Amino acid sequence: MANMNQKSISPEKFEFVNMNTRLTDVKFDDKPIGYFKDAWIRFRKSKAAVVATGIIILIFLFSLTAPLFTRNEATFMDTYYAKKGPYINGLREIGIADGSVRRDFSEMGLIAKIAIGMGAEDWEGTGKVTLEQGMESEYQPIRKVSDPFIQMDAAKREKKYYHGRIDAYAEVGFIYKSIEQPELQRMLDWEKETGLHLLYPLIEDNEWNPEPKSANYWFKCKKYQPVFVSEDGKTKNVVYKPGMTLDDNYKRDADGNAIKWEYTGGGSFETAHIKVRVLYRNYYIYQNNFEPEYIFGTDSQGYDLMLRLAGGLRLSLLLAVSVSVINFIIGAFYGSIEGFYGGLVDLLMERLSDILSGVPFIIVATLFQIHLATKVGAVPCLIFAYVLNGWIGIAYRVRTQFYRFKKQEFVLAAKTLGARDMRLIWKHIFPNSLGTIVTSTALIIPSVIFTESMLSYLGIVKLGSATTTSLGTLLADASAIWTNYPHLMILPALFISLLMISFNLFGNGLRDAFNPSLRNVED
Repeated sequence: MANMNQKSISPEKFEFVNMNTRLTDVKFDDKPIGYFKDAWIRFRKSKAAVVATGIIILIFLFSLTAPLFTRNEATFMDTYYAKKGPYINGLREIGIADGSVRRDFSEMGLIAKIAIGMGAEDWEGTGKVTLEQGMESEYQPIRKVSDPFIQMDAAKREKKYYHGRIDAYAEVGFIYKSIEQPELQRMLDWEKETGLHLLYPLIEDNEWNPEPKSANYWFKCKKYQPVFVSEDGKTKNVVYKPGMTLDDNYKRDADGNAIKWEYTGGGSFETAHIKVRVLYRNYYIYQNNFEPEYIFGTDSQGYDLMLRLAGGLRLSLLLAVSVSVINFIIGAFYGSIEGFYGGLVDLLMERLSDILSGVPFIIVATLFQIHLATKVGAVPCLIFAYVLNGWIGIAYRVRTQFYRFKKQEFVLAAKTLGARDMRLIWKHIFPNSLGTIVTSTALIIPSVIFTESMLSYLGIVKLGSATTTSLGTLLADASAIWTNYPHLMILPALFISLLMISFNLFGNGLRDAFNPSLRNVED
């Protein structure tokens, strides 16, 4: 009966709706995304992590390429130019990176500094150079001087002072050198070849020379006060004013000519020692064949600060990355065995970890430096100290993750299908722990950099030498003098801060990128 009521409809009566119309332009990509590609996609979404990565790369490149931007060697040290600020020849004429510092001068002090430029223009020893000629000299250390102001001194007397800026490099002025006879001839030949003046008149060691060891007091002084001496022996103080000249105190021969060198000892032409007075900037050029230039200035000993920073960064990064990799390998292996097998194996291995974790790091580092540094070096000792118990934190996190995942269905399924222990550990469980492990490893890097800087700063680890230094050593050297030379403290502290912040942000980005629970999940 039911079959009799059924009606058949012919296929021609059916019509497809929107058969030729595209409902959407969206293309679905059914190709699976690899684990690391997916992690990279998620990592790029963290702008802070990407910026931090860029900063880390720039710092790393700086540490490698810094020697290309200076003619100085990393081991080159110039004590006369120690603790000076940035000095770039191409910019100093416009007042940028010119090595100058602000300073207040008494009238006596101002005249003494201006006299360096005046003396540099008086290579013939005439003693007739005026204030204006000295101020126009390229060797003049005074860059700027204000109108005078009156201030009370310690004895409650009114004294005249000046605000000003002084070129700390040009302030070196003149120095005495003891050279051999052949060297004197080379200096004379160099003067003719370059047209620069190197040798200057010697200064008399008499009552008008307040500091015989200094080569800058070429003018007559009485208790450091520049004076004029009349024929009857009366003195008159020099006053800072336009047209000012100074009464020279040069050594002269019987004819009144200034003496530029004198014999001080030696038995032959080759061994004879000659005392000369040289303008230090030109002497620097004579020795090195290039003008002094320090992009970041110089450190407390006279090394190029840019090269010292680059060397310190290389050491810190190499040490931190080495420690992180070693701790990652040891911690991952140790924690995997603990967490996978559990039971008695876990109990015994945990007790060993507890014993090692109870050893204070600073005690280990100190003992290693005392007893092993002379044999294997300070850096290997420091690595040993970091590795002794530095892997324990990673091992603990790996162990925790293994306890979390080893009872999951996908692990039990793989085990049922006959997967061996090593495959279960490294193929199925360990990748799920990778995010936490990588984050912990990345965060070890700033921790190592900070700890190494602290140990160097405290003097526990000795990393300061002509060939090796660290950021902590640079900070330690600047700790007592940074108020007068702030760049010595600011630059190392800035690099340490950038490394600490950047690696922390980088580690957070890695944590999110390698978290399997976020895989293929769009924001």
